[in-house]
Amino acid sequence: MANVLWPILRRAITHPKHVAIVDDQREWRYIDLVVGALHLAKHIKKMSDRPHVGILLPTSGAFAMALLATWMLRRTAVPINYLLGPKERQYIIDDSEVDVVISVGPLLNFLGGKPENVELIELEKMNFKGMPPLRWPARAGSDENAVILYTSGTSGKPKGVMLTHGNLRFDVEAAVKHAELKSADCFMGVLPQFHSFGLTGLTILPLMIGAKVVYSARFTPKKLVGLFRKHKPDMFLAIPSMYNALMTVKSAEPADFACLRLAVSGGEPLPHDVHDRFRERFGVNIIEGYGLTETSPIAAINTPTQQREQSVGRLLPGTRGRVVDDEGKMLGPGEEGEIQLAGPHIMAGYFKMRELTEQVIDREGFFTTGDWGKIDEDGYVFITGRKKEMLIVSGENLFPREIEEVLNAHESVHESAVIGQSDPMRGEVPIAFIELAEGAELDEKALREHCREYLAQWKVPREFRVVDKLPRGATGKVLRRELSA
Repeated sequence: MANVLWPILRRAITHPKHVAIVDDQREWRYIDLVVGALHLAKHIKKMSDRPHVGILLPTSGAFAMALLATWMLRRTAVPINYLLGPKERQYIIDDSEVDVVISVGPLLNFLGGKPENVELIELEKMNFKGMPPLRWPARAGSDENAVILYTSGTSGKPKGVMLTHGNLRFDVEAAVKHAELKSADCFMGVLPQFHSFGLTGLTILPLMIGAKVVYSARFTPKKLVGLFRKHKPDMFLAIPSMYNALMTVKSAEPADFACLRLAVSGGEPLPHDVHDRFRERFGVNIIEGYGLTETSPIAAINTPTQQREQSVGRLLPGTRGRVVDDEGKMLGPGEEGEIQLAGPHIMAGYFKMRELTEQVIDREGFFTTGDWGKIDEDGYVFITGRKKEMLIVSGENLFPREIEEVLNAHESVHESAVIGQSDPMRGEVPIAFIELAEGAELDEKALREHCREYLAQWKVPREFRVVDKLPRGATGKVLRRELSA
């Protein structure tokens, strides 16, 4: 039975005193994680009988402990993105039907208080001393949901991606085999664990294979260089803007990164300039990987022995890929079209969105990624663009319509259109073009404050540009290409 909890528990039984995680607060041995999870499972069971449990925690060993506690009860974890605005966070809580959320006081204070309609388990108020009630962990089946990860949708509402134990187990094992990862490896983790990249690649994978992972809850380039010097990690997974930011640390030297066997970039396209400058300065070759939340997320990755320039790598063992044109006709090697993927790591579907699930996963099990690219004759995947207008800001997906709906609700705005502008630090940033309401004038400060009320800070447009009329095609659709030009 492909369950992600049991390999971790076996590792805890055979290596209980092995250090699994080092975070900003402490070291976590496997026995610490399991004993803490047993204590926490008792509290969850006492407070709620619902199948979903919310986790609102910074990147840490505590997140991993909460994940294990949830799985011990055969329940589904719902990681909550603390970077979202309060209304977006509340939507996730309400939509996922959780009634208990695991968190910590300092984060709640930073966010302005507790969410509505839930009971809180604040970890710092719990007593973890003594032996917890011993329980034989419930064993979920491979087709049972392990997590529901919420990702932005074209409607402006986040979509709950249901990933099963089988999805995650396959993805981890295939990635370990493909990249030749080992228990002796040390991972460096700065990606948030509510993100699929940070959840699978920097939490579940290291725990399953027995590799130590070092976490930093906040990405601070100078601090991270210090962690590299102290822990000498073999693996570093990050988004391109993080690699770019590391080059701003004047004291950083090639020796600081000489420990790296794999420096992996994902979440957004890696600019050639960032790749080349990082290699020239530090002697490290950043390799790209590719995946989506719906693919658990790792679908393809380059390795030191198998890589191709401008490619995101070969598909993982057991993953099938194909490229189709706008009519769904299959294309040959090297021909560009929309990429579709199939395999045991493809999501079970979108939570409470059956029709949308059926639109993106066909009867053969192929998932339509929405990405434009090609697969060459040797199986290397190349992403050449995005079919839809989705923006990727610092590794996070963002759809223009979500911002446009907020802007259009303001009394001074008649209509708006949002596009992405390339940014060396964040990959892309949103730029808003606005048709003003009759008699209105642009008050940029008021518009920005209005956006902040409904959107996370990183979603607020970098610039507001007034136009007499938005350019439109024959059908009335806004021509975003003309705005980009």
